[in-house]
Amino acid sequence: MKKEIKIFDNPKNVKRLLRGFYLSLAVLLAADPFVHKHAEFPWAGKHQFFAAYGFVSCVLVITIAKILRFFVKRREDYYDD
Repeated sequence: MKKEIKIFDNPKNVKRLLRGFYLSLAVLLAADPFVHKHAEFPWAGKHQFFAAYGFVSCVLVITIAKILRFFVKRREDYYDD
C-alpha cells in the first residue's frame, strides 16, 4: 500500500510555515505604532495593548480550562453501558 505524503510531513515545510508566521508577526508588531486606533478607552490606544491583551486572555483561558478540568472530568468508561 502506498503511503500518502502530506505537506506537513516534511520538516522543511513546517520550518518555512513557522518562519512565515514569525515574519508576519514581526511585520504587524512593527506596523502597530503607525496605525491610528479608534480607541474608546484611554488604555486601548496604547502601544501593543491588543497584543498584550490577547496574550493575557489566552493564558487565562488555558489556566481556567485546566482548573475546570478537575471538576468536569469523568472516568474513561463513564459512557459505557
